[in-house]
Amino acid sequence: MSILLKSLAPLSLFFFFFTFGNSRLPKIPLILFFNGGEYEYYKAVHNPNEAIKHEKEYRGRWELVSENSGVSAMHIIIMPNSNKAIMFDAAGFGPSEISLPAGDCRRVLDSRQEVEVYELDCWAHAVEFDIDTAAIRPLKILTDTWCSSGGLSANGTLVQTGGWDEGGRSVRYFNGCSSCDWEEYPISLSGLRWFSTQHILPNGNFIVVGGRRMFNYEYVPKAGSSNKISYALSFLQETSDLVENNLYPFVFLSTDGNLLIFANNRSILLNPTTNKVVRELPVLDGGSRNYPASGMAALLPIKLNDRNPNVIRAEILVCGGADPRAGKFVQKGIYATALQDCGRIDITNPKATWRKEMMPTPRIMGDMVILPTGDILMINGAKEGTAGLNFAEDPNITPVIYKPDNPITRRFMELKETKIPRMYGSTSTLLPDGAVLVAGSNPNYYYNFTGVKYPTELRVEKFYPPYFDPERVSDRAVITSNYMGGMVNYKRNFVIEFQVKKARVNPSDLKVTMYAPPFTTHGFSMGQRLLELAITELKIVESELFRVEVAAPPTAEIAPPGFYLVFVVHAGVPSSGIWLQIA
Repeated sequence: MSILLKSLAPLSLFFFFFTFGNSRLPKIPLILFFNGGEYEYYKAVHNPNEAIKHEKEYRGRWELVSENSGVSAMHIIIMPNSNKAIMFDAAGFGPSEISLPAGDCRRVLDSRQEVEVYELDCWAHAVEFDIDTAAIRPLKILTDTWCSSGGLSANGTLVQTGGWDEGGRSVRYFNGCSSCDWEEYPISLSGLRWFSTQHILPNGNFIVVGGRRMFNYEYVPKAGSSNKISYALSFLQETSDLVENNLYPFVFLSTDGNLLIFANNRSILLNPTTNKVVRELPVLDGGSRNYPASGMAALLPIKLNDRNPNVIRAEILVCGGADPRAGKFVQKGIYATALQDCGRIDITNPKATWRKEMMPTPRIMGDMVILPTGDILMINGAKEGTAGLNFAEDPNITPVIYKPDNPITRRFMELKETKIPRMYGSTSTLLPDGAVLVAGSNPNYYYNFTGVKYPTELRVEKFYPPYFDPERVSDRAVITSNYMGGMVNYKRNFVIEFQVKKARVNPSDLKVTMYAPPFTTHGFSMGQRLLELAITELKIVESELFRVEVAAPPTAEIAPPGFYLVFVVHAGVPSSGIWLQIA
């Protein structure tokens, strides 16, 4: 029997944006290649709003690690205490490039028939990807995960919500064992959560916000239970326009326990305990920022160096996006230039306003990855058009690093470009060694590898940021402590031992960071946060071996319970991370 290919009706999920000043002064580069990376010299004077090209700056390197991931990675997350990433697509996109084990096909209802008829789908739509060897193991998804959401629970289980059609109310669980597969509950949610956002709360529960025509939110119930109610949020209806532009809202847990919810160009703080809106922030002008306008956003690193602050500051950065009329333009075959501006605001300051900055190039459908150093990597996407199926042009193949602590004129730097366009449906995620895994891209209906401008992309790359400069090897620390299976408690100090090829370590050159690995899809990394821990003591143990004592985060509002990667950053170069659980 033929495999049912579920039809995907065209969606009115398109978007656009207007051009910000793109004029540039001429650059006269001299490029030297070294060990797969680049050193680049610039002799031109630069506009202060453009990327700063530092003299003799290593711009990173790319490595192709797999020719075939089996499925296109529309969604991606790394699993704790393992070397595995989970990648998956939509269950209705037809045959993938990897089949399910013999005899383990899924039954699919054939909606074309007047009576209840099922066909068998024997293709996998999710895989477990080994980040060291690129080996893949097929996983069996039962309901459609197209444009869904997710996050790691306090015990390290992947909790995954929503999707398309029969998957809209589903909650799925994957605990990461070597032989495990998905566990699904298809009627758990009260609403159809398609293009919604999920975030962990201080109590370890999850909130799911929005979705297409879902102007509300709800809390993920216990496995096997079903929600009866949701909570209306008029803000989501107010921010929906002719082409929506408020899907996959940006959601961040602030340091005071409130949730920042950003949709289109507006944002509010919501108290998830009282379910009341605390306040609305100023409008971020310039265009729309959420799907289908698909800008990028991240919570900037939370610094815990002050042991007794009155307020622990939380800032967000929002970059790129589209003109709110973009969807209408695309329907006429017009691809407008993406937004090039960024807005930055302190969400813990009631009087704060947005401060604008300019990226080196326009970008839509990009990802923001917080690096262990606290810098922000902007990667993937396009310079023209809109998110969606075949609605973008001019791939933005040049990653950009943003250094939030630098003077405003020296925050952006362009890095080594890739040769693989990463358009709609592409993803990226930070790996324990500090590299970035980059995968996916499928702006087509179904899987299409020939006869189209941007084929379905199954190749997987790793990008090595500038701190992998071969000349900086001696600055890279190696953590010798092993917290595998161990737990750290809030407000308690803990010790990390590390080796580095130095006679001594200057305390001003050292920081310890703690990273929550996110669930990434459609240009947003749900639950991503990085903390810079307070160092209480630094000792020399023996030659080239050091011991640093740090203070754990004080509360679950600062660091929700769960698994984190801990890095020792020496002279701007991070170690490989170790997994640590906090509770």
